[in-house]
Amino acid sequence: MKPAVVLVSGGMDSAVVLAIAREQGFAAHALSVRYGQRHTSELDAAARVAAALGAVAHKTVNVDLRSIGGSALTDEQIEVPTDTDGHIIGQGIPSTYVPARNTIMLSMALGWAEVLGATDLFCGVNAVDYSGYPDCRPAFIAGFEALANLATKAGVEGSHFRVHAPLMRMSKAEIAREGLRLGVDFAQTVSCYQADADGRACGHCDACHLRAQGFNEAGILDPTRYIAARFG
Repeated sequence: MKPAVVLVSGGMDSAVVLAIAREQGFAAHALSVRYGQRHTSELDAAARVAAALGAVAHKTVNVDLRSIGGSALTDEQIEVPTDTDGHIIGQGIPSTYVPARNTIMLSMALGWAEVLGATDLFCGVNAVDYSGYPDCRPAFIAGFEALANLATKAGVEGSHFRVHAPLMRMSKAEIAREGLRLGVDFAQTVSCYQADADGRACGHCDACHLRAQGFNEAGILDPTRYIAARFG
């Protein structure tokens, strides 16, 4: 099988992307990044997802983005937006945007791919039900793919890297249905920005709302474990 590097965060989107890569016949090498996020429950979930969906390898790399901060996910002094503060999802760039995070993660994936002799990278970015992040747009993926082919030994020597973003045009409901078709166990995933140590979700952040909305619109029972009554 042809090798590919798949970014796996532990959330529902990246789990579906891993399943898609496997269905397409790739030998999926799952890559997770410990960047100083508020909790490590999603990294625990990433390990479960990688094993359950047949990744041939799973690696977690460390990047200390807390040292620069600038995001509610890497700086405890910045509050995570919730349904109690009156903000509207998708309007403006929220404080949960982590500066250059997807660029950094894809760069890590690109480095591993070059070592493996792989030319395919997979990531779960989405431009439909996204939270306003500039690095979840088609233009960003196209730009990074161009960079990958300019900035690597493999690219210069004639290999062509491709960045796959199969969820880019899908709604959260479509992602949920695709995962169901592919046999993804969403109960193993963690999407919440401020999940507890056991992976239970807060039910109030943007990630929780988008996830719950997706399951609801897809007509799929929400398997998420919540800290308290959902959206109560």
